[in-house]
Amino acid sequence: MYPAPFSEGKALQHMGSTTPPDPRLTEQRNPRSAHIDELSTLGIVDLINAEDVKVAHAVAAERVALALAVDLVVASLRSGGRLFYVGAGTSGRLGVLDAAEIPPTYRTPPDLVQGIIAGGVETLVRAREGAEDDRDAALRDIDERGVRSGDFVLGIATSGTTPYVHAALSRARECGARTGFLLCSEPSPQLRDTHDVVIAPLVGPEVITGSTRMKAGTATKLVLNTITTAAMVRLGKVYGNLMVDLVVTADKLRDRAERIIMETAGVERERAVALLGEAGGHVKTAIVMAKLGVDAPTARAKLDTAGGLIAHVLAV
Repeated sequence: MYPAPFSEGKALQHMGSTTPPDPRLTEQRNPRSAHIDELSTLGIVDLINAEDVKVAHAVAAERVALALAVDLVVASLRSGGRLFYVGAGTSGRLGVLDAAEIPPTYRTPPDLVQGIIAGGVETLVRAREGAEDDRDAALRDIDERGVRSGDFVLGIATSGTTPYVHAALSRARECGARTGFLLCSEPSPQLRDTHDVVIAPLVGPEVITGSTRMKAGTATKLVLNTITTAAMVRLGKVYGNLMVDLVVTADKLRDRAERIIMETAGVERERAVALLGEAGGHVKTAIVMAKLGVDAPTARAKLDTAGGLIAHVLAV
């Protein structure tokens, strides 16, 4: 724990405001960091870390909502739908980041998981003032992506109030999509009634008031990692805990693919290289070929019948 030279009561007294706190948890002042400007460098580091420790617990408290979100995503993807993230600022950047990492990790089409950020791609590297308030742009962005029935759209707004996100989700629902909302403030009953799932890890006020790139951003990253990883596991992109649907696009990934085949099929490197070649670089196909002693077309057919799940193929 960080060295705390001031009590929480003293911190609150030091803050000295009679203004009612903002109802949004992400905008409230944190009494534990009221004197952060008086701490040593080590004290600042320890304080931030002590606050960060709370994030994982807040996310864990939302486990039921997270599981529901995963099931909604899996249902959409299995029926030919897509997953969209919609956000502004840090929330939007984290959504785009998660979406960008799915195709190379799990061999998915680039449009299967998409991130939509207020202000467009240029705001990934440079903030654009006012983009989060542009409701008309949100409607256009949803329409341009062709959001439709069968898709699942997750809005990310840690304060819970971003106009761009609310407008985008409203349009998505008009288009027949199912929707979810991720925030780090207490959700209103209306918000819960509006969306198919609401995920609300309450990480508490930030160390620096309103700086939601910190705890709220960390919680967002954990939630998005959990949703897409769990969905990919359910869709058969993982065997054991191995990413057996990776795309072999670099030496590191080729080495990983060969090692996965060696470990799961119990073969030497030379045989793994040959299997991967015969399978057209598709690790799952190579594993089934080795395990069942079949050729690539037969292995692919068996995987298709089993919904891509290696465990189901081998259990027959």
